[in-house]
Amino acid sequence: MKLDVVPMYADPENTVIEISSDALPNFPTTARIKELRTQGAQPARVGGFQYLRGPDGSLVENAGNFPSEYFNHVHMFHEDPACAQLWYTTHLLSIVPGAGGQGRGAPTTADNCKRPYEEVTWRAFDRIGMVRNPAGAVLVSDMASILIRPRHGPYVSPRGQIVDHFALSVPDLDVTIARLKREGVKVTEEIHRWGAMRAAMIEGPDLVAIELVEVR
Repeated sequence: MKLDVVPMYADPENTVIEISSDALPNFPTTARIKELRTQGAQPARVGGFQYLRGPDGSLVENAGNFPSEYFNHVHMFHEDPACAQLWYTTHLLSIVPGAGGQGRGAPTTADNCKRPYEEVTWRAFDRIGMVRNPAGAVLVSDMASILIRPRHGPYVSPRGQIVDHFALSVPDLDVTIARLKREGVKVTEEIHRWGAMRAAMIEGPDLVAIELVEVR
């Protein structure tokens, strides 16, 4: 199909792969890679994920192997993933069990959500590896989620970029916007007509733009 597969680095030696299952499993650190090699571990070479370069340089991930095709997840970067997860679950969405430290010790709160970044792991787009933890995740629907990875800012608004914003549906926009304003959430576009529906725009953590669309 002449699509552009984006290569990844499998290890600190910068071995290039095009699908994650061609690397050692479970996102190992540099030290863990050495241990796995000593143990004779091998890549699974089944399933995994890969990235395609879409229009304007966007990255589209294919994750498998699943029995059917569906929209699985979207990746987000936030300065403090557990704090971002707390914001989403406080104001809009549901938590993914086990994400952001849930189920492991004390619940995530505003007092403990800022956490140190852990070691880099592999696979990665960068030659130096990728910091994946602390991480977070929130459910958008029964089958789709937002996966949050750590990355230091400063951040800028996504408006006008490849991914300008994402949208969530709500049953009563007036009630939702009034509640969010009481909770101190910034409304960047007040309620307005959007085709046959109504919508509004709010600002989430690290300047992310979120549209709320009324679906009755």
